[in-house]
Amino acid sequence: MGRVRQTLERRQLGIALRRLRVDSGRTRQEAADRLGKVRSRIAELEDGKSTIAPTDLAALLDYYEVGSDERSTVLALAAEARKRQPKRPYTDVLPRSFQRFADMEASALRVRSYEASIVPGLLQSRDYVRAVMSDGDGVWWTASSYEVEQRTAARLERQARFLESSEAREMHFIVTEEALRAVVGSVKIRNGQLAHLAALVRERPQLQLQVLPAGSGNPARGGGFTLFDFGDRGVPVGFCSATFGPSTYFDGESDVELLHRAFQRLTGSSLNTAESLALIEGISEE
Repeated sequence: MGRVRQTLERRQLGIALRRLRVDSGRTRQEAADRLGKVRSRIAELEDGKSTIAPTDLAALLDYYEVGSDERSTVLALAAEARKRQPKRPYTDVLPRSFQRFADMEASALRVRSYEASIVPGLLQSRDYVRAVMSDGDGVWWTASSYEVEQRTAARLERQARFLESSEAREMHFIVTEEALRAVVGSVKIRNGQLAHLAALVRERPQLQLQVLPAGSGNPARGGGFTLFDFGDRGVPVGFCSATFGPSTYFDGESDVELLHRAFQRLTGSSLNTAESLALIEGISEE
C-alpha cells in the first residue's frame, strides 16, 4: 500500500471495503494484522488515500468472507482505482452502482438533496417505496414480485443505515410541491407518505425539509442531484442520477460549486420548514 491522491474511484473502493469489514465484524487492527500492515494503512485505504496490491485485496476479501458477485465488482473497482485518473466527472458503469451510492451516502457527514418529481429515497415511507418499485417492475427489470420486495427491503435498509446512525449528520432536502401532490400507488399511499414526512421533520431536529412551491423559479428542472460533505475526510462530492443508465459523480471544485449554487438558489425559492409542514398537511387534508 502507498499514499496516493484521493480520487472518486479510490474513495468508492475504500468506502466499500469499510462496509465489508464492518459487516464481517472485523476491526481495522485485525485487518491490518491479517496483511502484516500497521493499522493506519487500513485507515488510509478506507479513506481513499492509499492503494492496495491485488494480492492484499484478495486476502482482505477472503478475510471478510465476501461473496462472488460483490467480490468481482470490488476487484473491478480496485482496477479502476489503481489507474492514474485525471480530474473529471466519474460515470459509474460497474455493477452494483446503487450499493456504492448508498456507501457514499452513509459515510457523509452532511447531505443536501433536491428532487424534482419524487420524494427523496431517504424520506420515503415503506408503502411509498413499494409503490415506486412496483411502477418500475417489468420495465427496468424482468417483472418479479420477489424483485420488488428485494428492492424495497434494500431501500429501507439504506434508510436505517443513514437515519439511525449514531454519527451526527446534517440533512437538508428540497422537494417540489408537484412531487408531493403526485399520486404514487394510490391517494392513501400518497397521504401516508405526507404524514411520514411530517413525522420525520418533527422527530429529527437535524433534518431540514423545504418545499419548492409550484410556479417558483427553478434552475434544476431537469432532475435531481445530491451533495455529500465529508468534513476532513475528503473534498465534497456531487451526484446526479439518471432514470436509465449510469449516474455521474463530480468532485472537481468548479463542478461541485455549480451544484452548490443551484442548491442555494433552490433554498432561497423554497418555503421554510414551518411553511413546508403547513403545505404538506394542507395537501393531505385536500
